Amino acid sequence: MKIDLRKKVSGLQEEFKKEFGIGIRVYKGSKFAPDVALKELIEPGTKGGDIEFGGNTKVKTVEQAFLDNYGIKIQVESKDGKLADNDATLASLLKK
Repeated sequence: MKIDLRKKVSGLQEEFKKEFGIGIRVYKGSKFAPDVALKELIEPGTKGGDIEFGGNTKVKTVEQAFLDNYGIKIQVESKDGKLADNDATLASLLKK
């Protein structure tokens, strides 16, 4: 999955669910992010650039990539909607 920063938060969540079958939570600070374009959530001073990941990527790697590249905090959910285990791969979360 490749991230398009012009996409709104809800669009990212839909695309993530469609691709991996699980949800993600997007935050602005400690609260859920409003439904704005992702580029509006980018923290000044972050490196930006493209990030790509697939089913074999670990949850902690995806979450860290968003934080390092964009300053955006996300949390990956498990199939039941709870927070996913950081050491699980995205693909393995569908099996649990």
